[in-house]
Amino acid sequence: MKTLTSAVALTMALAGAAHAESLVMQSIYPSSLPLLGDSGVRLTEQVEKLTGGDLTIEFNEPGAIVGGNEMWDAISTGAVDAGWYSPGFAQGIIPSAAIFTAVPFGPDVREYTAWWYNGDGKEIWAEITAPYNIHTELCTILVPEASGWFAKEINTPADLQGVKMRIFGLGANVMQKLGVEAQSMPVADTLTGLRLGTIDAAEVSFPLIDKSVSMNDYAKNYYFPGWHQQTSLITFIVNQDVWDGLDEQKQFAIQTACQANVALTSAEGEAKQLQPLADLEAAGVTVHKWNDEMMGAFQTAWDEVVAEQSEADSDFKRAWESLSEFRANFSKWSDLAYIK
Repeated sequence: MKTLTSAVALTMALAGAAHAESLVMQSIYPSSLPLLGDSGVRLTEQVEKLTGGDLTIEFNEPGAIVGGNEMWDAISTGAVDAGWYSPGFAQGIIPSAAIFTAVPFGPDVREYTAWWYNGDGKEIWAEITAPYNIHTELCTILVPEASGWFAKEINTPADLQGVKMRIFGLGANVMQKLGVEAQSMPVADTLTGLRLGTIDAAEVSFPLIDKSVSMNDYAKNYYFPGWHQQTSLITFIVNQDVWDGLDEQKQFAIQTACQANVALTSAEGEAKQLQPLADLEAAGVTVHKWNDEMMGAFQTAWDEVVAEQSEADSDFKRAWESLSEFRANFSKWSDLAYIK
């Protein structure tokens, strides 16, 4: 009887082991970064618990397997199973990708999540990325970023001429219009560039993260509002064949964990900015708000970028028109419902 019991236990254990799966995921953001990186680590913990260990996701730091600029292709081909990623980093491959991460003068957290989940956002992105064999789940959403760190004050558009600046996504296109030598690069590369002097200004994120990476070591003029990134999306992306190979329960666990992450990061992002901002000011940082002339220049340049991008790429035009129409309709509701 004891032998039979042991045999049954062994069979069940082997069946469970055969059922367990593991995905290799590389992150575009270091795990040390609050919200941007540590929320990816939390995803791996949530999924393991939700599946009782039947699915584990191995978190790898930026560059551990492939370079940041190679991640999209690596996941597309299946060289890497999955990524912790913002779609805007694929802008060089998919011109419309930045619309699915951050839009200058764009939506806030409410509008962006509403468009993604209940507008056409998720569906349009899935159709655009279908040829690349990548599945996407929205997994983190961020509050507004700062506009950037500058060594000297910027009071007029002329002050931007020749500035070498790291700025992400469509904001880089806008800055180029104003004479900035704009570069889009992962956060880890940004800090290296500042240390080596290959760039002399940068936007990274909001005060919580900017303080954590000691941005004030490189510049003392800190500008708001972040017109280029009023909200930012971070996604869990996975090779489509790998995703299709997961059973429905494992897929649901990832989707549920990601949805929980969206709620948690939106709340945490709002709650944890004031103390870091106060600490930065105490360390000698001067916090500025862009004047009307600068905001007007950014808006005018953005209008030009939108027109050019829409004319050049039909997917960009489609995504932009969908988001713009959604926002116009949303404003009718928000104007009625919310106290300004």
